[in-house]
Amino acid sequence: MARRFGIQGGIIGAAAAAVVSFVVAGALAFTPSGDGSQARADAPETGQQAGRTPAAAKIDPSIVHASDRPGRSLNITIDDGPDPVWTPKALAVLKKYDVKAVFCMIGPQARAHPELVKKVVAAGHKLCDHTMDHNTAMDHRSQSYQSQQILDARKMIEDASGGAEVEYYRAPGGAFTPYSRQLAAAHGMRPLGWNVDSKDFEGGSVATIEATVRGELSNGPTVLFHDGGGNRARTVAALEELLPWMQQQGYGFGFPQR
Repeated sequence: MARRFGIQGGIIGAAAAAVVSFVVAGALAFTPSGDGSQARADAPETGQQAGRTPAAAKIDPSIVHASDRPGRSLNITIDDGPDPVWTPKALAVLKKYDVKAVFCMIGPQARAHPELVKKVVAAGHKLCDHTMDHNTAMDHRSQSYQSQQILDARKMIEDASGGAEVEYYRAPGGAFTPYSRQLAAAHGMRPLGWNVDSKDFEGGSVATIEATVRGELSNGPTVLFHDGGGNRARTVAALEELLPWMQQQGYGFGFPQR
């Protein structure tokens, strides 16, 4: 659920880059901290689940918004699922308009509904780690807590998918820290932001959701919707109206850059 979003992007310095390389090589440091808001650019922890070996190719730890598709393009992102009622409906609308999206999943939800995770992957969509508990204050928690939230969720999503790659990490409510961004990148996940918040979680009408999205598209390409966390009938109805409208306006659809 989107509540806030603080951009903490930027280019990591030489020392931080060296640390990430050290992590990728397999020598991981465990440095608990009592306050995640003061998280240092230390070597990321492994968490409770080892998961897949971190990607060999270096992933940029800055928060991405840009699309990998040139020209007039949007990235559709859908958070807080998978949900047995709303995820299939969202998938049906996306298929109808031949649009691919990034599904940012909660770890226990993915574990509970592996058939939905597999359907998302089979349809050509991409996976994003949205933590275990959707704690929007996790930037004020210890590094060990952040590590557990991110890496355990990643493992659950990968297992539920049958081994598909989790390519992105989105902090709940935008609660990124330098540590969590580097941890995600060291494990092959690009930190993922948003530019357009549909505010579909606030309970407004379909018309309100549509107006919000149309009014914010000038902010940038990455658009945030939800398929979990409550009744998402309005989200599905808004997607049914917005996707063809976006196409009529000349937009294409891509994925966030890696």
